Amino acid sequence: MSSPRNATPHVTPHASDVTSDGAAWLASAGAYPRSTLALWEERPEAPVVLPCGSAFDVVSAPAIFGRRMLDRMWEEGPGSGPVAEFRGRMLLFTAPGTAQRLPSLLEWEEWSARGRKGGRTGEVPPLLCHGAGDAVTVPAPAGAPPRSGSRWLVAPDTRQPWLPGPEILLWAAVRAARAAVRISIFPPADQGAKVYDVSRRR
Repeated sequence: MSSPRNATPHVTPHASDVTSDGAAWLASAGAYPRSTLALWEERPEAPVVLPCGSAFDVVSAPAIFGRRMLDRMWEEGPGSGPVAEFRGRMLLFTAPGTAQRLPSLLEWEEWSARGRKGGRTGEVPPLLCHGAGDAVTVPAPAGAPPRSGSRWLVAPDTRQPWLPGPEILLWAAVRAARAAVRISIFPPADQGAKVYDVSRRR
């Protein structure tokens, strides 16, 4: 697969890498973008609830599995769009329409948690797909309190970010599930270790 970017992922411990263009893109998802930007001008540390389905969809994965997906996308695939962590979940920002198509693709390929009889049931944990009619809480563009569980991992930095579609998310989920099977034959990693270190490059 060719990469839409040449850069390696910039994983940030704080949300300060959200650019003004990235904030404008996030705000464009809502009905009143100027109000959202005004709020962030006044309170740049404030998370905001934004609707899905127009500027982006969001696929929410359990933290460890989501990090494995993110690793696969950057190490073996085209990279990712913006990615955030929120309350123990990984939020992968995707192309509009992904939330509608991804569950059926997973089921068709027998990788969903509700896979067919005799299929690979349970190897991909339930992914929460947020599309038209849904809303998600996005981290603040300029930092979050420690222990808030809310931060950007791949911060939005442009008004037109590249966003993966359902096929790329399917590919990443399948690769992550296969990696989890390989990892499970080894003793558990130190529980205090950073999750990202568990599935880095071989």
